[in-house]
Amino acid sequence: MPTTPDEKLAFANRLNAALKRSKKKIQSPTDLALQFNLRHKDTPITPQAAQKWMSGKARPTPDKINTLAEWLNVSAQWLRYGIAEARPAKSAKSASDANESRQIAPTAKELRLLNRIRNLPEARRALVVEIVEQFSIEQEMWQG
Repeated sequence: MPTTPDEKLAFANRLNAALKRSKKKIQSPTDLALQFNLRHKDTPITPQAAQKWMSGKARPTPDKINTLAEWLNVSAQWLRYGIAEARPAKSAKSASDANESRQIAPTAKELRLLNRIRNLPEARRALVVEIVEQFSIEQEMWQG
């Protein structure tokens, strides 16, 4: 089944988010192609292919997505489709723990923190939001 432009763009957004949180900073399609080719056992990719992945013009084949997921320490299903999958057993939280944390009302300390974030200049507020989004990727890709 062909991939739609929206699916390609959604993949690119997840890929770019995963790249931002990787230990090895990837700043260009050339960097991505080089680092990917060091890890993928089959056909290497070109910087042009990496650019298409990063910009949402193309989505890699499943074997390449699996290599990306393993390298970037993200769920392959999340990277491919944006769907969470079961967390590996060694770091899993129970479903009840996750549900409890979602239903707790904010504490006074959390409300003060939110107020402080809201009072930051726009550029700094955007930085805080980016940091929180990077940390929250972990919640998106793993269930429970």
